[in-house]
Amino acid sequence: MAGSSSDTRSQSKKIIFSVYNFIKDLSLQDEIDPSMFNQSLKLTAGACELSERTVRRICKEGKDSRSPEQQLSFFRSPRKTYKRAKPLTELDDFDADMVRRTVYEFYSRGEYPTALTVLTEVKKKCNWEGSVQSLRTLLKNLKFSFKKCSDGRKVLMERNDIVALRCAFLRKMCTLREQNDTRPVVYLDETWINQNHGEQTTGLKLLTGKGSGLIICHAGSTKYGFVSDSKLINRANVPKVFKNWFIDMLNHLKEPSVIVMDNASYHSMLKDNFPKSNSQRIVVEEWLKNKNIEFSPQERMSELRQRVKQLIPIYKRYELDEIALEKGHEVIRLPPYHRQYNPIKLIWAQVKGKVAKKNNTFKMADVEKLGHVVMDAVKQEDWEKCVAHAEKIQDKDYNQEILRDVMLEPIIITLQDDDSDWGDEEDDEDDDEDIFDADI
Repeated sequence: MAGSSSDTRSQSKKIIFSVYNFIKDLSLQDEIDPSMFNQSLKLTAGACELSERTVRRICKEGKDSRSPEQQLSFFRSPRKTYKRAKPLTELDDFDADMVRRTVYEFYSRGEYPTALTVLTEVKKKCNWEGSVQSLRTLLKNLKFSFKKCSDGRKVLMERNDIVALRCAFLRKMCTLREQNDTRPVVYLDETWINQNHGEQTTGLKLLTGKGSGLIICHAGSTKYGFVSDSKLINRANVPKVFKNWFIDMLNHLKEPSVIVMDNASYHSMLKDNFPKSNSQRIVVEEWLKNKNIEFSPQERMSELRQRVKQLIPIYKRYELDEIALEKGHEVIRLPPYHRQYNPIKLIWAQVKGKVAKKNNTFKMADVEKLGHVVMDAVKQEDWEKCVAHAEKIQDKDYNQEILRDVMLEPIIITLQDDDSDWGDEEDDEDDDEDIFDADI
């Protein structure tokens, strides 16, 4: 505040000095033409060293005030009253998927999407109030970017590694169903509920969405509903206890199962750590020797790092995946940014909606009790409906991927070489920052 007040005083002194110099220059003239004062706005702008547009705006503010006595208190610094609109870039998993599908609908119609045309379609489908710039940021967060074609036209494209991971996931899931695999498919996930979670009702306490929170972790399938004795409602840090919970959940599965989960960092701890990017040469060489990889003592560190990077896809193993495999289960990873394929998200929506409806004390202990009661009330039939919905989306998208290959090929082959994203993939939800920029 002090700095802002000082800047205002300095600006005022500058304007006063400018007006003084302007009047002094006028006084030195032999003769002053009265007609020049007919252009009062222009003269004021010159005297104050401001633009005519600024002077016009200030004069309008003065004329809009109620009386001359109120004018001094009426004028305010525009910077103090100006509030930049906060970009709207947050959508839930299902609305974000709607945006992704909207982009591909343009290609299905043989049209090229722009940020403005996508925004127009999105606003028809949901009550989103974001601007074009907000949508650009949202598309970037969903890993879309504009690629330049050889003819100079820019095309909105999804990042190649995200598409590849989605295709691999959908192929695995659809193949399981096509082959009538009898193993139960168990979906797991975490969500949160804070103590102020509730419905906004006139006359009641204003719900800020802030406060102490609970982390809920569970797993379920159409065959079991929620896996028995696997509910975790914890006020502590779930990443610290997730591994023990996961092993305990596996022990409660009655038969070999397929487990579907996302790539959160604490889901994706590596069984065999790779050398870090700042590791010493002796560490990198020792790792290569343990993998029986031949290398020359004359190779520089940059060459050895490149060797490690090329070997990561071959030797990368997740600790939890290996634990599940030892117990007879298979883990399938969701593609990043595609949580709509996980039916437990619909279960969470059901649970949180009921907690919000019944929460009237806003006390953590009561919210925790509500969480237990509501989750225990979820039935196997609820899981069957949610899984059927997710599988329908998976089947539809898998068929769409085949059509998109044909649809996008003429566009992809026209992309300029420097706009191709081959080899530019990054880890997202996997979050393996210690390895040499490894891909998922």
